[in-house]
Amino acid sequence: MNLLGRSSSIFLLTAFLAGQGTVTSLNLDINDVQSIKNAAATTAFNMMSDYHGNETGQIPGKLPDTWWEGGAMFMTLIQYWYWTGDPSYNDVVTQGMLWQKGNDDYFPSNYSNYLGNDDQVFWGLAAMTAAELNYPEQNGQPSWVSLAQGVFNTQVPRWDTSTCHGGLRWQIWPYQDGYRTKNAISNGGLFQLSARLARYTNNATYADWAERIWDWSATTPLLKESDWTIADTTSPDKQCTDHGDLQWTYNYGTYISGAAYMFNYTNGGSKWKKGLDGLLGTTFSLFFPFQNGTVMSEVACEPNMMCDRNQDCFKGFLSSWLTFTTTIAPYTADEIVPRIQQSALAAAKQCSGGDSHTQCGRRWHQDTWDGTTSLEEDMSALSVFSSTMITHKQMQQAQGPLTSDTGGTSKSNSSAGTGTEHSAPQALPVTTGDRAGAGVLTVVFLGAWIGAVTWMVYGR
Repeated sequence: MNLLGRSSSIFLLTAFLAGQGTVTSLNLDINDVQSIKNAAATTAFNMMSDYHGNETGQIPGKLPDTWWEGGAMFMTLIQYWYWTGDPSYNDVVTQGMLWQKGNDDYFPSNYSNYLGNDDQVFWGLAAMTAAELNYPEQNGQPSWVSLAQGVFNTQVPRWDTSTCHGGLRWQIWPYQDGYRTKNAISNGGLFQLSARLARYTNNATYADWAERIWDWSATTPLLKESDWTIADTTSPDKQCTDHGDLQWTYNYGTYISGAAYMFNYTNGGSKWKKGLDGLLGTTFSLFFPFQNGTVMSEVACEPNMMCDRNQDCFKGFLSSWLTFTTTIAPYTADEIVPRIQQSALAAAKQCSGGDSHTQCGRRWHQDTWDGTTSLEEDMSALSVFSSTMITHKQMQQAQGPLTSDTGGTSKSNSSAGTGTEHSAPQALPVTTGDRAGAGVLTVVFLGAWIGAVTWMVYGR
């Protein structure tokens, strides 16, 4: 029997309900609460049909060939629960979130020898989301906010001042090729986590770190304040003066979210409003190229259909982080909400694939199914569908992300995860094969970027 037989039964019930009548595509009416819930429920079911971690003999929280995506998926489902009130997947989420907690730091020994800082921080952001939304906790288990604090406490000691005067490296161990890179998502992820911890706990230590990470990023191409662009990567070997310029939605989303939390924490601080406005402007102009600037696209890989499974997640993160930004920086709502709504309507048309004619493809701007299906594409669509609940009265009356002073029940533990940093495995030499693998990745990324630029210049 499955470890969570009750949840599996709920999956079957969801499928049965979704199957009543002839379902040939997702019909979404953003003005109808039940329509939003139906679209989100169908997409959640499709996504979770590809998850088997709750089954006997499987590993809770683990997706095939990836670890970090489990945290991202659970974060999406916690948000789904918050927006729709549907608890169908809560048991599965809680099981996976606690199974992978490591030493209360989301650095489990089974995977710690190859993880990146970005991998770990996504689980921390999922735990932070659970804390802010009062997602149910289990007796005898660490609180959600303490698990987020455990991630913070294990990442801060990795702040590397030996090169570039600071910054997190992408990957953790010197034998990993990504150790030679400092990237936006690792630093932006810790920035966002720090800002959210500052707001939730009202502890200035976290705010100080958020400001330090932002200010350091601004000394590198990772956060270029002159034109509010975010480079994907920079190299310690070149003292962080070079830049990998692939433009990804989630890099912008994580810095936008952190700036919004700091704006709220500082009661409208001008520094954070300037940063928030600047990054939003670039995000709107770059990643919403369709339907008069209202429909989102992953512009670096969608035009030539070269997105990998990781990149297919990214639009969902931007969708949710933008939506929650409107709750803590309300002046942004007039620009953000219409784009979330129009992107959701467009995505619903794209979700007409597979045997059920409800599985989601990649290109939200394309009215007909683009022929692709994946857990990750369903995850992104689920996020944008759920986010459209933001305009409805029942959600407008909610307080948004809570703090310990405004009803958040998750209890802080500022020493969580300390003393548990795993010793680094013995460093292995970087082989010719390792370098060849990195070279292949470089070629693939360059190919995607060249294709994207060609499309943007000549294809419109």
